[in-house]
Amino acid sequence: MNLPPKVTDRAFARLEEIGAASQGKALRVAVEGGGCSGFQYEIKLDDPASDDLILSHGSERVVIDEISLPFLAGATIDFTEELIGARFVIENPNASSSCGCGTSFSM
Repeated sequence: MNLPPKVTDRAFARLEEIGAASQGKALRVAVEGGGCSGFQYEIKLDDPASDDLILSHGSERVVIDEISLPFLAGATIDFTEELIGARFVIENPNASSSCGCGTSFSM
């Protein structure tokens, strides 16, 4: 059994700041083909689906579809504020390499 991804308190705090739950939305983290390294992350506010894995803290939720889940096993979903901007980031132990943009990776 693969470990589910973890979501940091910082990521949940950011979801609370932007009012995701009050809009009935969750943060969707998905893995798609493409990007400069073979796979890319899609991170957006979305409606939860019935077959999603739901990671929640208080009323805030992060959802992951069952196809993306194996690619995100043991990963950490975080929120960072840097000079280049504030964004949700994925620390993925399954990625063998990633590109400079941080949204694309290979396995």
